[in-house]
Amino acid sequence: MKEQIKKHFSRYVEFSDVEIDEIYSKLTQKTFDKKDYLLKEGQICKSNYFLLSGLIRSFYIDNKGNEKITQFALENWWVTNMESYIKNVPSYSSIQAIEKTTALIIDKVELEKLFNSIPKLERFFRIITENMLIAIQRRNDIYLQMKSKDRYDDLIQHFPVFAQRVPQYMIASYLEITPQYLSELRKK
Repeated sequence: MKEQIKKHFSRYVEFSDVEIDEIYSKLTQKTFDKKDYLLKEGQICKSNYFLLSGLIRSFYIDNKGNEKITQFALENWWVTNMESYIKNVPSYSSIQAIEKTTALIIDKVELEKLFNSIPKLERFFRIITENMLIAIQRRNDIYLQMKSKDRYDDLIQHFPVFAQRVPQYMIASYLEITPQYLSELRKK
């Protein structure tokens, strides 16, 4: 696991073995079973999660009682509820395991301490956050303006693993289309 972390961190910023050891010492490993929550709506998010294995979704329940999936994350991705984490307020959404998931967890307080002792770690998380914001902006500005079929084709082209691992009704929710229409698209 330490090698997986080192390889992941080195994609963005170079860290020494001593720095990786210090970072790793602050991480806690936890396995979540399918349907376990990493965070429930109304809780305050106090951690960042690095997925070693598995698959999760972030979602909220709209005023009609429908689940709205806003994000998926899989191996080697970081996930948190940014607003709750930064502002220390209750989360408006939930984070749930779609399949058995193992994550390394870093507490916000410990991460802040690491930022002081290893300043380039803050740069690493800035880059990760920028990439996340780009993905959100892409989804909001471009993706949701596409026709339903084009959104589905784009998802399958860029993230084919999701088509195999994520239940179709969840893909439909993420794409903001009905499961019936998604079934029609898949047949074509």
